[in-house]
Amino acid sequence: MQLRRIPTDIVNLNILINCYCHLSHLNFAFSVFANILKLGFQPTTITINTLIRGLCNNGKIKDALHFHDDVIANGFQLDHFSYGTLIGGLCKIGETKAALQVLKKIEVSSVKPDVIMYSTIIDSLGKDKLVDDAFDLYSEMIVKGISPDIITYSTLVNSLCIVGQLKEAVGLLNEMSLKNISPNVRTFSTLIDGFCKEGEVEKARSVLAVMIKQGVKPNVITCTTLMDGYFLVKKVNKAKHIFNSFVRRGVKPNTHSYTVMIDGLCKSRMVDEAVNLFKEMHLKNTAPDTITYNSLIDGLRKSGRICDVWDLIDEMHVRGLPADVFTCHILLDALCKSHKLDMAIALFTKFKHQGIQPNVYTYTILIDGLCKCGRLKDAQEVFRILLSNGYHLNVTSYTAMINGFRKEGLIDEALTSLSEMKDNSCIPNVVTYEIIIRALFKTGKNDMAVKLLREMIDKGLM
Repeated sequence: MQLRRIPTDIVNLNILINCYCHLSHLNFAFSVFANILKLGFQPTTITINTLIRGLCNNGKIKDALHFHDDVIANGFQLDHFSYGTLIGGLCKIGETKAALQVLKKIEVSSVKPDVIMYSTIIDSLGKDKLVDDAFDLYSEMIVKGISPDIITYSTLVNSLCIVGQLKEAVGLLNEMSLKNISPNVRTFSTLIDGFCKEGEVEKARSVLAVMIKQGVKPNVITCTTLMDGYFLVKKVNKAKHIFNSFVRRGVKPNTHSYTVMIDGLCKSRMVDEAVNLFKEMHLKNTAPDTITYNSLIDGLRKSGRICDVWDLIDEMHVRGLPADVFTCHILLDALCKSHKLDMAIALFTKFKHQGIQPNVYTYTILIDGLCKCGRLKDAQEVFRILLSNGYHLNVTSYTAMINGFRKEGLIDEALTSLSEMKDNSCIPNVVTYEIIIRALFKTGKNDMAVKLLREMIDKGLM
């Protein structure tokens, strides 16, 4: 256009900014914005909104806030979309307090807050378990004459379910009916999930019955949630029945549905059925993800089918699915329990080189495996790395190390480790005490054993 001397306009440049933002080329987007000012065009609300959305979508929330302050200072006007985008971006990264501050800024501008802004912040407060604050904001919006909608109520129901206030969540559902606001599939699914997580699966089933009676069709999330709930209370056949009824209800199982089933079957020691279901996924063109593979790998590992585990790892690699820290844990545990420590260390190093960040649990698996195979010095070295890198060690890490000392007959070192554990505000559990007490009695240090036994009783561990 420039070469042909075709004049550009603000609409054309706004489209170009939008393209750069979608491609995450924010520097180019702001170069076009600078060009707009240079050419003497007046940036529109669409120009500003596009840049704010681009910054937020690319995780540059602080830059979006600074940009907001700059454009306001230069006399540009923002609209509901601008502020809604800012509030949504802040809530997405957990900056709920900052989102509330933006809401207060809006109140002194010409833009009036709307139900979307309030609902977004209410949802964020609920996810932070600040349910009282969420309901205070809900009351505030009503006082200001802003009517809550289905999204507002659904977020409040979710907030109550997160903190286990299911009776109040049901009450809110009834309040919706009184206000002629019909609960949708998300509202019902949220309540079903709340009951399932509390082990109240039959109550969840009752909610499903009400849902169907009111003409709301269950979706894949509803069915998967209920299925997961039945696995939680060890009712495997009922979980299988829900899964098999998917098609009858007109619901197509997705990757998450299959993963929940495979994980539940593996934990119920029905690994062959889990393998068949995994094969069915491929036949029905439903691609397994890393979590699906991890569930099946863990089930196969626990049933001793290590060869099948390695086949699945190879398959993951062929399909381009990245292993994660959980894959690492499963494989490390399998190698350590089969006393293949050198392979475990090599695998651990390989995963680190692939960018998988080990956590305390990863190191603890390695420490425990090394101790049980009599490689105490190697275990101490790994333990030292943990301490020097500032990891917050947990009771399992210390107990693994204490058990390593006990196995080598180094009771004094085990007692020193117990003292260090207490000094680092890590509370010993029953297993920790029992390991040392048994060792003390065995070596004739009865007085010390009795002292620790009394300490256990005082802590209510017996």
